[in-house]
Amino acid sequence: MHFEGTFIGKKVVITGAAGIFGTWIAQAFASQGAKLILSDIRDKELRAMREDPLLKNVELLFHTTDLAQEASIVELAEFVEQEWSSADILINNAGIYQRHRLLEMNVKDWNTSIGVNVTAPFLLTQLLAQQMIKDGKPGSIINISSGAALSNQIGGGHYSTGKAALSMLTRSFALELAPYQIRVNAVAPGFAPGSEVSELSEDYVQNMLTQIPLGRTSGPQDAPTAILYLCSEAASFITGSTLTVDGGRTAGTFKSPKPQAGKQA
Repeated sequence: MHFEGTFIGKKVVITGAAGIFGTWIAQAFASQGAKLILSDIRDKELRAMREDPLLKNVELLFHTTDLAQEASIVELAEFVEQEWSSADILINNAGIYQRHRLLEMNVKDWNTSIGVNVTAPFLLTQLLAQQMIKDGKPGSIINISSGAALSNQIGGGHYSTGKAALSMLTRSFALELAPYQIRVNAVAPGFAPGSEVSELSEDYVQNMLTQIPLGRTSGPQDAPTAILYLCSEAASFITGSTLTVDGGRTAGTFKSPKPQAGKQA
C-alpha cells in the first residue's frame, strides 16, 4: 500500500517509542515525512533514536514520560501543545507486561499494569483530543491492542484484562469524538521477539512461532502499515475498529511443526 504525500508535515505523537514496535512505527511515519514527538520512560534509549538512520531526516522531539504517573502524562500533553498547539495523530503504543498469577499479584503491580495499559491511553487521548477540538481540526488516534484482549493465559490475566478494556475504550472514544472528525481505532500486532521489556527465552520464542499459522513473527512493516492505513484518508470511514495483524494466531487453535523465524512474505 502506498501513502505518498499523505503524511508529509503531519504531527505524530508515539508513546513507548523506544521499544521494538514504537521504533518501527516511528520509522514508518518518518519515511512518509511526518514530524514526530517520541515518548518513553527509558530516556537513554529514547534519545539514542536520534542516531537511527531511518529517523535522520525528520523533525524529532523527545519527551521522557512515566505513563504510570498522571502528572507526567499531563506534562507530555502540555509539551505537545507548546510545540505544536495540537497533534494530528496519536499512537498509544506503550504497554507493560510482567508475568503475575492473579492469586499472587499485589495491588501495586495490578494498578501499575492497568495504569499504563488503560488509564494512560484514556488520559492522553482525552487531553490531545481536547487540543485537536480546540484547533478545530480532524485527527486520528490509534491504540495498540493485543491478541491478549481475546484470549488469556496463566500469568497474564492482568494484561488481558487491560487490553480488553482498551478495546472498549477505543469504541467509546470513537463514539464521543466522531462529531469532531477524530477517528479512534486499534491495531493488535502479532508476536515480535523483543517486543517486551523482559527478556524472552529461545524456547519461549520457538513455542510462540509454532502457534502462528503464517509461520513467522511480526516484522517491521506489518503493524506499521496497518497503522498508516488507519490514519490515512483511505480509512476515513473507519472508526471504533480493531485491525488484527498477527499472522492468524488469534483465528483459532494451531500448532506448526516447522516454525520459521524472521521471514516475511
